[in-house]
Amino acid sequence: MLIRIAQIVTRYPRAILLAAAALAILCGVFGATAASHLKSAGFTSPDAESSQVARLLADNFDGAAPNYVLLVSSDAGADAPATRAVGLHLTDTLRARTDVKGVQSYWTAPPTVAAALRSTNGKDALVFAYLTGDDTQAQVAAGELTEQLAGTTDGITVRQSGIAAVFHDVNKQITHDLAIAEGVAIPVSLIVLIVVFGSVIAAALPLAVGIFAILTTLAILRMFTLVTDVSIYALNMTTALGLALAIDYSLFIVSRYREELANGLDPLPATIRAVQTAGRTVLYSALTVALSLAVLSIFDVYFLRSFAYAGVGVVVAAAAAAILILPAALVLLGHRVNSLDIRVPLRRMFGRPTPDPLARLKPEQSRWYRMVTWVTGHAIPVAVVLIALFLALGSPFLSVKFGYPDDRVLPTTSASRQVGDVLRAEFPAVNSGNNTTVVLDGYHGGPGPIGEYAKALSRTDGVSAVLSSAGVFIKEKRMGGGPPGMANGTGEYISIATRVDPFSPAGEAQLRELRAVSAPAPALFGGGAAINADALDSLGKRLPLAVALIALATFVVLFLFTGSLVLPLKALVLNTLSLTAAFGAMVWIFQDGHLSGLLGFTPVGYMTPHMPILMFCLAFGMSMDYEVFLLSRIREEWLASGRVVDGVTVRTAKDNVHALAVGVAKTGRIFTAAALLMAIVLGALITSKVSFIQLMGVGLTLTVLADATLIRTMLAPALMKLMGTANWWAPAPLARLHARFGLREETDPDPAEPVLAGRE
Repeated sequence: MLIRIAQIVTRYPRAILLAAAALAILCGVFGATAASHLKSAGFTSPDAESSQVARLLADNFDGAAPNYVLLVSSDAGADAPATRAVGLHLTDTLRARTDVKGVQSYWTAPPTVAAALRSTNGKDALVFAYLTGDDTQAQVAAGELTEQLAGTTDGITVRQSGIAAVFHDVNKQITHDLAIAEGVAIPVSLIVLIVVFGSVIAAALPLAVGIFAILTTLAILRMFTLVTDVSIYALNMTTALGLALAIDYSLFIVSRYREELANGLDPLPATIRAVQTAGRTVLYSALTVALSLAVLSIFDVYFLRSFAYAGVGVVVAAAAAAILILPAALVLLGHRVNSLDIRVPLRRMFGRPTPDPLARLKPEQSRWYRMVTWVTGHAIPVAVVLIALFLALGSPFLSVKFGYPDDRVLPTTSASRQVGDVLRAEFPAVNSGNNTTVVLDGYHGGPGPIGEYAKALSRTDGVSAVLSSAGVFIKEKRMGGGPPGMANGTGEYISIATRVDPFSPAGEAQLRELRAVSAPAPALFGGGAAINADALDSLGKRLPLAVALIALATFVVLFLFTGSLVLPLKALVLNTLSLTAAFGAMVWIFQDGHLSGLLGFTPVGYMTPHMPILMFCLAFGMSMDYEVFLLSRIREEWLASGRVVDGVTVRTAKDNVHALAVGVAKTGRIFTAAALLMAIVLGALITSKVSFIQLMGVGLTLTVLADATLIRTMLAPALMKLMGTANWWAPAPLARLHARFGLREETDPDPAEPVLAGRE
């Protein structure tokens, strides 16, 4: 199939490139507005109990859980006439909009509620509102209101927060960060590619394919927004993934093409041979990455599903660009792919001999060959030391804690983040992230039972106040009448203010105690602690299936690729080790707060549970990129080794070691360069000001670098040396299965007769 594709592409190269250019322009135009259609929520299941509570509050109680907050601050105090005038103006402006309901403010609320809406220092007061519509509509409305109402006038400052404002700020920040990340990654990648290839022309090819992948990624994201919810966090990650994979895949093919030119082939057969071999590796790598990302679709939260839908499309686009567009450029360039070699003037300047780009490689003379030979000569100590190192680096993950994200994912310069900090410090009774809400849907039993229930809830440790239609209760004492609107014909709701961090073990324990209190009707719990519990429960139920599917998909693909039962198992173990180290680093840096000053994020003492799952799927697939590339060359050397005895090819442990050393020698420089390039692209995400994106950038960069260095060049050869010829073993039934359905390269074409490349 690959040979037929290569023959078609090389027959019509100009048409292919013109079509690619037209497609890139269309994708750029169509995908230009993708960011404005993406959403910032999607961390909880729509079927979760906490999600039901949010819908009931929005539909039946005039948005009793506000999603937009205005903080009015003045040194003159919240009760100063000028401050009061501003507060009343804000309240009237919000009430005048048809897409806003449930407006409350310090200056208009009943006395029992107003006290909670003024800060402990008396200088700040709040205006609450609920913006109707879905996440996108609420974000747009929050942006419009902020533009209209926020700012400083006559010493009175108005700042915005609430989940709608936070989502708006996150979308704006991520869009800005994407431009910076690409502005860093693309020129730095070009420099590294020039160092790797020497030739500016050869270096520009992977980068051109990478830019094509970025444009198609934006179009893919925009397309999916037409049919489903897509997370804004997918924008940076899938764009970086598309760029990284396109550069990686193109690097493999260009390197193989130049190698075939050095081996004496003309450009046309060299292109076909590069697609036949490196293209095969690209296809298997893309299949593994796509399957790993597709597993995310089993989770019922669109934050993760977004990466499944868009991620698979991006991988397919990157692989297709490398296999279809790149060969067309190669066959047109021919030997000019080695043009503009910057090593020539540099070596002349220093009086050193000029390299011959067509010189035949001698792997046995390379440093990679000598290194692998040394590793295989000390296989046991190398394996023991490296396994111990990875386990030690992963040990911090044993103390991982999980929690729900809030405004602290944003930098301290963000207004919504600043207001969130003030709410946590100065408004303990109304910090909606800490509060728990109980909805008694359909309850009509009167205030008596509700009062007893609220009184019992107020006895729970860590509860500062309970607000209900029957009154406000603090430690069983009724402190006054309850706020209006907490009961109507649809039922009642109760608000529980707590001093406990809802995402801590104490918050989890408190939620269990609250749920254990006998209620006068079926009670549904919402709020931070309930959202966190629901998210952990939903993710935990599906996680074993996700891990099993990824392991099975990886095993099947590698078995079809190698015909071995042992090598897929080895790959699973090695990937798990590299991910263990990355997870440990994530906890040490982002949960425990090490390097927070350097990276500029706020540690909150826990991690969002979605991130390790996303990291696992992404990193597992990308690690297989180098596994497939390395095994493809080792397998080539293994199949070419041995001697024929009585019509049977006999291979020994010595042949295994030689295949290892030669395979790494031929690919080590390339996959190390590929890892460095991928690390540059993914590492550029660290420049983001959103801690989610920083976490993914750090975690994936560490995984890629560790995998391409310590794992592929040292631990993998050490283990393959210890396993000897058993590396290539499979039971007879599976061997027959692979002989029928597995990957087998066709006979190499005669270099003098490129047309024969398609023969079986």
